Amino acid sequence: MAQSPSAFVPGHVTGFFSAHPDDDPTKAGSRGAGVAVSDGVTVRLEAGEGLELNGETATIEAVDRVLGALRVTARVVIETELPLGAGFGVSGAAALGTALTANALFDRELSENELVTIAHGAEVQAGTGLGDVVAQARGGLPIRLEPGAPAHGAMDGVPTGGTIEYVSYGAVDTEEVITGDTQELTAAGRRGLAALVESPTVGTFMETSRRFAREADLLTPKVRDVIEDVSAAGGEAAMAMLGETVFTIGTGLSEAGYDAERCEISLTGAHLQ
Repeated sequence: MAQSPSAFVPGHVTGFFSAHPDDDPTKAGSRGAGVAVSDGVTVRLEAGEGLELNGETATIEAVDRVLGALRVTARVVIETELPLGAGFGVSGAAALGTALTANALFDRELSENELVTIAHGAEVQAGTGLGDVVAQARGGLPIRLEPGAPAHGAMDGVPTGGTIEYVSYGAVDTEEVITGDTQELTAAGRRGLAALVESPTVGTFMETSRRFAREADLLTPKVRDVIEDVSAAGGEAAMAMLGETVFTIGTGLSEAGYDAERCEISLTGAHLQ
C-alpha cells in the first residue's frame, strides 16, 4: 500500500432538525441547520484491517460500510479531540474521511459528491446520523433545505465566521432518537427551518435551536441549567443534537463562568491534507 494521504473533516453541531426516512439511504436524511467546527476528525489508512480511534481499537459501522462500498481493505486510523457521542458528528466525519482517503489511495476516481453520497448513505444505514456528512462536506453554518445526499438534497447557509465554545457532559443515543417516534421532533424542526429561512442570521439560528430542544423534549436538566446561566450573563447558548452538549457562537459560555472548549467555525469543509 502506498503512503496514505490524510483527510480532515470538521465536527458538526446540529441546532435543530426534522427526520425524513426513506428506503433509499441516499434519499433519507434531515432538514435543519448546524455549524461546522474547526475541532474535527483526521483520518488516514494503513495496511491491514480494523479501526483505531485515538489509539484504541474501536468499531464504527459507517466506516465499515464505506470500505465495503469502495471495495477496499485497510486499517483506518482516526484521531479527534472531540468528545464521542456528544453531538459533534464524529461517526459521519469518520465515514467521510475514510471515503476521501480511500478514493485517493486506491484510485477509485470518484467525485466529491459521489464520495459524500457513499458516506451519507453509510451513516444513515448505520443509524448514527441523518445530516452531518453533507454539512461537514460544506463547512460554515449550513442550512439543509432538503434531505439526502447531494443528488437529492439542497443546501443554503448563513454567512458567518468566528468563535465557537462548547461544554459536554455526556452522550445521547442517536440511533434511539432518530429511529423512534420522531413526529413531534420533526414538527418542531419544520417550524425551525421555516423561521431560519425567513431570517437567515446567527441570532435566528440560536433562538430557533433553543426553542427546538424544548419543543422536541430533548433538553436534559444539566443542559437547561447551562443555557439559562449563559442567558443570565447576556449570551446565547443551545443544545447540540444529539448530545448532552451546550454550544455558543461567541464566548457566552466562558463569560458565564464555564471552563469551555474553544475553537472556530470551520469555513472549509472536509478535505484531503
